[in-house]
Amino acid sequence: MNLRDLTYLVSLAEHRHFGRAAEASFVSQPTLSTQIKKLEDELGVALVERTPRKVLLTETGREIAGRARAVLAEVDEIRAIAQRTRDPEAGKLRLGVFPTLGPYLLPHLVPLVRQRFPRLELLLIEEKTEQVIRMLREGSLDTGLLALPLHEESLHAEFLFEEPFVLAVPDDHPLARRKARLKLADLEDESLLLLEDGHCLRDQALELCQLAGAGEKVGFRATSLETLRQMVAANVGITLLPTLAIKPPVARTGNVQLLEFAGNAPSRRIALVWRKSSSLGPFLKRFADVVRSLPAGLLKPELCEPAGAARRKRA
Repeated sequence: MNLRDLTYLVSLAEHRHFGRAAEASFVSQPTLSTQIKKLEDELGVALVERTPRKVLLTETGREIAGRARAVLAEVDEIRAIAQRTRDPEAGKLRLGVFPTLGPYLLPHLVPLVRQRFPRLELLLIEEKTEQVIRMLREGSLDTGLLALPLHEESLHAEFLFEEPFVLAVPDDHPLARRKARLKLADLEDESLLLLEDGHCLRDQALELCQLAGAGEKVGFRATSLETLRQMVAANVGITLLPTLAIKPPVARTGNVQLLEFAGNAPSRRIALVWRKSSSLGPFLKRFADVVRSLPAGLLKPELCEPAGAARRKRA
């Protein structure tokens, strides 16, 4: 038994297909199949059920694959310890980020990271929150950018910033004519367009709806913020957008007014998260400081004047 064979088994468990597992492992399919069979012979148990269309792991195979994944994560930690000892700011960093944050934060963050850590290879993985947490637990990610709160005892969360929400409405919506900033009570009896299940922004928006006495627009759930934005532009309804999603380089959208909330605006709290057992903890605290060095104006919605604001001022 060797680490290479355990890697093949874990890949097969993830892909459930010899060809795709071999491709992900950068070997030929016969090579991977042969090594899996040798591993079965060495252990004296069947790990895989081979069917014409797909591959299923036996119950024993699933348990061993889970333990192999943990072993490989520990090996990665050993390598990381050695790498960080040689050069704390070089090597690879696998960063997970959820879809309603990544496309809007990373254009601002990546240049800062490259400037502060020029020898760091930053590998970016965009997945929904539950998947990022799973990958952190399993060791296939080093750290993640996630929204608080988290309920994972094995993970450390380093608070970074609070990002306010704005309300996006069509130009002819009654709320678009307001001159004062919004209050939560203004959303009473409104129906908001929301994301599909699995997005943490959906849960945050539902919580806000409950506080404001608003509801969800029935019959539609978006897969992305950009879909929500275009549905507002098409006069289908109104929605919440995080501040970073309305800042350049995001292009303005016609027939969309962006309205700020007064006082303590609804917001989400973003943190850098990593395993408490990770050897990268000290370095990740420095990485968190880089995220905190983002220009403060990025998180102030009033610095991004909504489309139509100039017309209201002239009026």
